[in-house]
Amino acid sequence: MHRFFVDTRQINPVQNQIIIINEDVKHISKVLRLREKDTVEICDGANMEYICKIQSVGKDNIKLSITEKKQSISEPPIKVMLYQGIPKGNKMDLIIQKTVELGVTEILPVEMKRTVVQFSGGRDKQNKVERWQKIALEAAKQSKRGIIPTVHFPVSFDDALEHSERNQLNIMPYENEDKKGFKDVIKSLNSDNIDKVGIWIGPEGGLDEKEVIKASENGTYTITLGPRILRTETAGLTVLSLMMYELGDL
Repeated sequence: MHRFFVDTRQINPVQNQIIIINEDVKHISKVLRLREKDTVEICDGANMEYICKIQSVGKDNIKLSITEKKQSISEPPIKVMLYQGIPKGNKMDLIIQKTVELGVTEILPVEMKRTVVQFSGGRDKQNKVERWQKIALEAAKQSKRGIIPTVHFPVSFDDALEHSERNQLNIMPYENEDKKGFKDVIKSLNSDNIDKVGIWIGPEGGLDEKEVIKASENGTYTITLGPRILRTETAGLTVLSLMMYELGDL
């Protein structure tokens, strides 16, 4: 069943109706060629799902009648923030797509010391964030998430570090860490009380030693991911998978 997200203002519980007015109108009518009486799945982005039948297909909107309403069960019990050192090229696209599928809640692109990408200005950043957010939306549809994970505006390392203080646990894979692994950290904590975590991933050149020291002084745990060096687009997926296995719903 095809899944779409709508704003809560598009849901009319009194009339038991939902009206789609965004870019999904064209996708539903022209690409998927859905028609009256076809069934679709709607999510309000706040963990509520609606099974609906198409009432009418117009040029600018599609009207749906609600046949069933239920709480989404696709969201993990932990909220994960990914602090991703901004990589080159389209690697960020893959990172966003796959971490959304795995259950990340928010993604904060971080400009680190070894970040190579240079933005040409505020508008350039805005354009990239808008594109990244669209990728997150499509991945959320495909994986049937109950929310649309947020991709934030890029920030500095220090600002990201300040942001991470609201997490109960922060994990940072570091190639020079050879003693503590992921399991070691989890076993040393009362993981039953952890529901908000942060994962720190460096860009292609890795994390600068001064950044690691700053993060460690701020309470972030450095870990090893084993004897092999993982690419930036692989490391985050690996830690997120481990996190969801130990604390989430994998």
